[in-house]
Amino acid sequence: NISVVCATRWARDPDRIAIRVDRGDARGETLSYARLDAEANRLANALAAEGVRRGDRVALLLPQCPETAIAQMGIMRMGAIAMPLSMLFGADAIAYRLQDSETRTVIVDASVLDTLREARVEASGVTRVIVVGGDIGALGGRGEVHWHELLGRASDRFRTVDTLADDPALLIYTSGTTGPPKGALIPHRALIGNLPG
Repeated sequence: NISVVCATRWARDPDRIAIRVDRGDARGETLSYARLDAEANRLANALAAEGVRRGDRVALLLPQCPETAIAQMGIMRMGAIAMPLSMLFGADAIAYRLQDSETRTVIVDASVLDTLREARVEASGVTRVIVVGGDIGALGGRGEVHWHELLGRASDRFRTVDTLADDPALLIYTSGTTGPPKGALIPHRALIGNLPG
């Protein structure tokens, strides 16, 4: 399971840094492997409580940020499939991918929440939206909940499901330049070829 290789096995050292965040100001931010692992466990528990099961697709409309890494690890450790989407997509492109993949859960950055709301008119199968950042008071649409609210009530202990090397971990879509975008399932074993990089 990718989440074990990329997070859990390193979390035993509480001081080992997984991510350094540079927001362009003087203060930097770090995320330890221990915190990454604990937050991924919280997300996995929260998603499971929301009805996400092994094999379900969870779309990510997020920039490069700690929550993206936490989401990837949390989704994979529960045997669900992470589906990263570009924040530059318009509502039509998002709706197509959500419908085609039968995705019911989306984790979205607050800056593109309005675009997702527009996409949900067509992608009516989406029932859960987890919003990262922004004002909690601005939420109120169908099935919307704030990231901190959701993770705040979840346990930081989760038993990672046993996955096989060929079990799917990621679902990525082609650009759609030569016809409709096509989904490609990437298995957990794909990490072996990419890890040295």
